[in-house]
Amino acid sequence: MRIEIYGKTSCPYCNMAKRLAARICSESSQQNHTYIYYQLDRDFNREELLNKFPGARTFPQIMVDNKIIGGYQEFEEWYGD
Repeated sequence: MRIEIYGKTSCPYCNMAKRLAARICSESSQQNHTYIYYQLDRDFNREELLNKFPGARTFPQIMVDNKIIGGYQEFEEWYGD
């Protein structure tokens, strides 16, 4: 599983998403679970974000295995399933 988090600095929900992703990866019995954090204005710009996540209005935006999950709350709900 590959988790991608698109966030920005000073974002509490981005930090929570990183912690949850790290927990998912560490709790997995499979070694191929990873997460990558991309930061606004360092790894992508707003235009690139809106191209990848057309409906994005908040940070973070999260993808799992190239499927758009949404923000932190949707990520938390996805993990609970």
